[in-house]
Amino acid sequence: MLIAVLGASGDVGLASAQALLSLGMDTLRLGGRDPNNGARCLALLQQQWPQARLQWAPVDVTDAAALAAFVRGCDVLLNCAGPAWRLKDLAAQAALSADTHYVDAAGDRRLDPTQWRGRCAVLGAGLQPGLTGLLPRWLAAHAFTQVHELTSYFGLRDQFTGVAADDFLQGAMDGSSEPLAAWRNGRCSKALRRRREVLLPCFPGQVHLLPYLNLEGEALAMDLQLERGQWFNVITYGHVLKALDQAHALPRAEAVQRLCAASLLDLSGQAPFVTLLLQLDGLHQGQPRTRSLVVSGAGNAALTGAMAAATVASVVEGEIRAGCHDAAQVLPPAASLERLQRTGAIRALNLLHHPLEHLLVAQEGCL
Repeated sequence: MLIAVLGASGDVGLASAQALLSLGMDTLRLGGRDPNNGARCLALLQQQWPQARLQWAPVDVTDAAALAAFVRGCDVLLNCAGPAWRLKDLAAQAALSADTHYVDAAGDRRLDPTQWRGRCAVLGAGLQPGLTGLLPRWLAAHAFTQVHELTSYFGLRDQFTGVAADDFLQGAMDGSSEPLAAWRNGRCSKALRRRREVLLPCFPGQVHLLPYLNLEGEALAMDLQLERGQWFNVITYGHVLKALDQAHALPRAEAVQRLCAASLLDLSGQAPFVTLLLQLDGLHQGQPRTRSLVVSGAGNAALTGAMAAATVASVVEGEIRAGCHDAAQVLPPAASLERLQRTGAIRALNLLHHPLEHLLVAQEGCL
C-alpha cells in the first residue's frame, strides 16, 4: 500500500509522515518543492524507522505534469501542501486523474462529490477543522442518547508558519467563520461577545475568549441536533490578538507576516501547547447528564499530522465509503481516537463526569 505525502518537508507534512509510520504504514512517497529540505526529511525519518520503504520526489503542486507523475501508482494521496485556499483543488484533481483515494489535511469544499463515486476524498483531516469536530461526536456517541448543548474552548500557543497563518486569516475573512455567532436552534449572529482577562481551567493565567461559529461547528450542531452551541477561541497572550485585530486593514502578505511575528513573541520562553475543553449537556436514557472532555496536545503540526494519518488509516482499512466527505463526519470516532493516541500527539485526554467550571473550583482550591 503506497501512500504519497505532498508537502512532506513542511511542518504538517513531516508530522503526518511520522504519524503514518507510527501507525504501521511504512511505504511512503514523500514530495515537496525543496530538495534540500526533502533530503533532511528523508534522513530523519529513515533514522527513526530504518525498515521503512521511503522515497523522495521533487514536486510542485502547481506543476501539473510533475504532480501527475508524483501521484501515479499510489493508493492514497495525502495533501499537506498549502496555503489550501490558494492551491484549491489541484491536488484533488491529480488524485482523481490517477484513480486514487485522496485525503486533505485542510481541504476545499468545492470538490464535486459526483466525481468520487469509485474513490473517496476526505477533507478537513487536520486539527481544525477535523479533530475539533471529531471529539464532540465521540463524546456524544460514548455518553449520551441525546445532546442538547455544547460548549467548546479551543486554544493553542504555537508558532504560526506563513502557510498556517495565511490559511487561518482566510478562514476568518471568507465568511466560513463568523465572529460572535453561536447556535441557537440555528445560526445566530452576534449572540455572544468577546471576553477579556477570564480565568479558564487548564489555561495559563487570564485569557481572552473570542466567540465564533464556523462551518464545522454548524455541521456538528445539525448532526447532533443541538439546541445551543457556543465555540470560543482562547488567546493566552496579547500579541496574536492584536495582530488578528489589525489583519482586516492590512494587505494579506503583511497581515501574515505580523501574525507569524506575533506568535513568536507570545511563544517566547514558553512551551507550545494545544488545549481543547468540551462540555456536552443532554440526556442518557432519559436522565439529565453532563460530561466534559479535556484534551491536550504537543502542538498544531503534531495534532494535524496525527489526524491526517488517522484519516489515511481509515481509508486504507475501508472504513469510509466512496464519495467526498468531511473527516469529522465520516471517521469512526472510537477507532480514530485510538489511532490518534497511538501516534503520541495527544498528551492527555480526560473524561469528566461534571461541568468544566468544577475544574476551576478545584484549581483555585489547589492554589
